[in-house]
Amino acid sequence: MSAPGIRWGLIGASDVAETRMIPAMRRLGHQVVGVASGSADWAATYADRNGIPASGSVADVIARDDVDAVYISSTNEHHRAHTELAAAAGKHVLCEKPLALSVEDGRAMLDACVRAGVTLATNHHLPGSGVHRTIRSLVAGGAVGRVLGVRVFHAVSLPLRLQGWRLGSRTGGGVALDITCHDASVLNPLLGALPVDVVALAASQGPWGAAAEDALMAVLRYTDGTLVQTHDAFTIAYASTGLQVLGSEGSIESSGAMDQEPIGTILLRDASGEREVEPADRRDLYDVNVSAFAAAVHGDGTPTATGLDGLRAVKVALAVRAAAESGRRVSIRD
Repeated sequence: MSAPGIRWGLIGASDVAETRMIPAMRRLGHQVVGVASGSADWAATYADRNGIPASGSVADVIARDDVDAVYISSTNEHHRAHTELAAAAGKHVLCEKPLALSVEDGRAMLDACVRAGVTLATNHHLPGSGVHRTIRSLVAGGAVGRVLGVRVFHAVSLPLRLQGWRLGSRTGGGVALDITCHDASVLNPLLGALPVDVVALAASQGPWGAAAEDALMAVLRYTDGTLVQTHDAFTIAYASTGLQVLGSEGSIESSGAMDQEPIGTILLRDASGEREVEPADRRDLYDVNVSAFAAAVHGDGTPTATGLDGLRAVKVALAVRAAAESGRRVSIRD
């Protein structure tokens, strides 16, 4: 049984809200009550285009009595302030990734929501996918033995409509905060821990003169000796995403694993040969997130990615960026 629908205020008139979240909310019987943006004109245009009854400033939307929760997809530098405003008004918060731009900001967001007694979740879509839940189940059940290595292939082509702040903002943009944090949202629950240290190299490969890195590769090391390789980029047009888990008794290869659509395939190899494993759940990834968040708001279970999960993903992404910028190994404390 799905949780009762909730009434949403959108903080940020964004592409991801329009193309992913509003459709998911409406499919699940939720109401989108209002939308806020830094520009009142844009908020009104966006509201009209998406059939949203009200628009206004962030304060206006948060103050509405008919808003139970806010979905924050404002640009990354505003996540802390908007979360704190919402929590102070007693609104539950689903915040787009990256949760914050610093560990300090992330902790402040968690503290604000705890004090207010409201739910805080991070809109990481990948951990809740049927593909990743199946992979985690296989690994936890010993299908590959001891995990020795993981490879993440998350190099994609950044569409023109998304280039804006991702390329233009040195602080909030770049591949590390936009894509590496997604990798971390998958790796952290898969391996049950954060890495202890990372090394990384970044590059500027695109034709756009980006203010931040648009491609990077990293190696992460864990306390048990597991090694992880990641390749994240905005510059690769003709390759699929993927995830490989390499163990002492077998391996798992998933093509399409890091996609926004529930399309990934899973191939398990061990001493008996290789076979495909079909995930039991092929629901839309954003439906999964919104459903889990609504259930948590009503006291049933936890969000797909909690606020703490979001903070832990930010820790990894910031460490990877720091390693790439410094050329040195960077340690992470969980």
